[in-house]
Amino acid sequence: MKPEFENIPLINTGSRFEIEFKGHSAFIDYREMGSQIALNHTETDLLISGTGAAAAVVEKTLRYIEEHKKKALPFCPYVAAFIKKNPEWKRVVDERFHGYDQL
Repeated sequence: MKPEFENIPLINTGSRFEIEFKGHSAFIDYREMGSQIALNHTETDLLISGTGAAAAVVEKTLRYIEEHKKKALPFCPYVAAFIKKNPEWKRVVDERFHGYDQL
């Protein structure tokens, strides 16, 4: 994660993990199901696209999932690609997730 995102807090609305950067947001829509959190869609405001905000919200979300002893279901292609690129985060993915072996 780029240093400019380190101190930005992760906001949990109950259906979305979000960060705000320069007055704009990057977020992941999710659904919690017991011990699993399905990560469904990642989006970044166009004005902060390319800044690393999407990667930051994904990493902060994965930290949250790990700290809360949950398991991720990365249905969102961006989240799956992030985990594939950063395989140390595979540890928070539920091993029963279809596609686990491709991460």
